[in-house]
Amino acid sequence: MTAAYIVLATLSAPAIYNLIAQSQLLDLVMSGNLPEQAKSIFMLVAPDKMDLLNAPMDQATAQQLLASVPDTFSSQLLEQALSPATLSMALVAAHMVIFWLSQDSNVTPPVCLTAFAAAAIAGTPQMRTGFTAWKLAKGLYIVPLLFAYSPLITGDFDQMLQVFCFALFGIYAIVAGLEGYLEHPLNPLVRLLMFPIGVLMLWPHGQIALDVTGW
Repeated sequence: MTAAYIVLATLSAPAIYNLIAQSQLLDLVMSGNLPEQAKSIFMLVAPDKMDLLNAPMDQATAQQLLASVPDTFSSQLLEQALSPATLSMALVAAHMVIFWLSQDSNVTPPVCLTAFAAAAIAGTPQMRTGFTAWKLAKGLYIVPLLFAYSPLITGDFDQMLQVFCFALFGIYAIVAGLEGYLEHPLNPLVRLLMFPIGVLMLWPHGQIALDVTGW
């Protein structure tokens, strides 16, 4: 896992950090709350579009506006628009994404050292144990998405608590669908319903209505 994390941190962390920071910048532009110092950059690169920055706009318009900023100004725009704390948490989120995903190397056949070690201790077939471990560890794919697309570690306490609670039960529902067992064996229809229920509670765009529907 350590080697996998080092490779991913070198190759992927900067790109993921930029994606997360750009997403937060897009939200600011869409809401019309871009700081004045950041607007000064648009005054240089797109003075004819300054009026758009003073009011909320749709996502397509905001993306088009950001696309007009040259790459040479993109890093400066992020620094002017987002606070140092926000940029730091975006970097933490990027590294948490790759750290969680790198853990999957321990339970992914055919190279799953942890699962093979467990199989040797338990006296069970190695590959069967590896595939079972891989199936049970699929929360490793869900949690990084929450790091990247929800305020799980970048929001305020209320937002983090909301995401944590719904994610906890959402993953629980998906595991129930995979295993066919909750507090007791599930019939096929209920087992099939567990998957959309889990997705509703895990949907990462802050739509509380979807979360409550899944609950």
